[in-house]
Amino acid sequence: MAHDAPSGPQGPTKLVIRNIGLMLSGDLNKPILEADTIVAENGRISAIGRFKDIDTEGATTTVDAHGAAITPGLIDSHVHPVVGDWTPRQSQINWIDSSLHGGVTTMISAGEVHFPGRPRDVVGLKALAITAQRSFSAFRASGVKMHAGAPVIEHEMEENDFKELAAAGVKLLGEIGLGGVKDGPTAKKMVAWARKYGIQSTIHTGGPSIAGSGLIDKDVVLEAGTDVVGHINGGHTALPDGQIRCICEGCKAGLELVHNGNERSALYTLRIAREMGDLHRVILGTDGPAGSGVQPLGILRMISLLSSVGDLPAEQAFCLATGNTAKMRDLDVGLLEVGRSADFVIMDVAQHSGASTLLESVRLGDIPGIGMTIIDGIVRSERSRNTPPATRVPTIVKA
Repeated sequence: MAHDAPSGPQGPTKLVIRNIGLMLSGDLNKPILEADTIVAENGRISAIGRFKDIDTEGATTTVDAHGAAITPGLIDSHVHPVVGDWTPRQSQINWIDSSLHGGVTTMISAGEVHFPGRPRDVVGLKALAITAQRSFSAFRASGVKMHAGAPVIEHEMEENDFKELAAAGVKLLGEIGLGGVKDGPTAKKMVAWARKYGIQSTIHTGGPSIAGSGLIDKDVVLEAGTDVVGHINGGHTALPDGQIRCICEGCKAGLELVHNGNERSALYTLRIAREMGDLHRVILGTDGPAGSGVQPLGILRMISLLSSVGDLPAEQAFCLATGNTAKMRDLDVGLLEVGRSADFVIMDVAQHSGASTLLESVRLGDIPGIGMTIIDGIVRSERSRNTPPATRVPTIVKA
């Protein structure tokens, strides 16, 4: 099992990444930055620009990107963790570490629903959520930032339960519809209670995915008024196109597209969002571990799908898995900006791709090759064991 991430170097740190060939910001408003160097001090970005214009003296670690591209660490907006880096859903260990090798540095729980014997009484479900929040705050498998502790709501809950959860540090609801609450009026009431205490909400969308879940159609989604429409492309079974359009047009919530969903419906949702000028609402997740297993490259595959088949510029597709999610989820990752957490992925066009550049290869539908992941300014992995080999690979020249 992947162990808790080391605390890292003691004392001040300064990371310099130089010779960057392409810098993707994660921001739809300006997805490409004209810069070749990033400096991070004590885990946060302190400078972005040209090497000749930036103070790189005193680096404790220097990485030569050798012309490869850098992006913010990818964010998986929809996962179902249980305990540490193990999932009973597929009896698999190290799934979080494997996702790191797919460029994912941050994950967001949509509910710890696969916990064996998951409690459904109010006391038990609150205890599980607080335990998950505490556990994953203290334990970061391979350094990945897991935002966990997402209770699945039940009819017996009252307003004070949400107040208690918030006071304990819980900031998320598990996707509504996986528990007893599947109707619009009850969901609306509880979403309002959650929002009052600063807890963000997500709703299951589409047909049932596991035993105990059920159909959640457009009427329930729109009445509930959650912050995020979870897997609008189904997890796995999607709603009819007309209902998807109604949801897109009937609210301003996040539109989450997942790997473990209907790909055609994902492309349809993307098209509607672009027509509406609401591309900023689209975020990406995997919805794993699930019946389809674990998808270490799920976010990269969604980026490639939406760009190659959905005709979305590759630099914008990366924003859906980084800056869009960071803004919607109020995270300090996902954007290459001074002051943000220094979470990066260095990648390049895969060897023997039909394209000559990273962006061209993604537009062709290829998966990039990952050469390094960095979280909080600390190198967490080098050449990926899961992606195809990158053409240009970064190296640590001083550590």
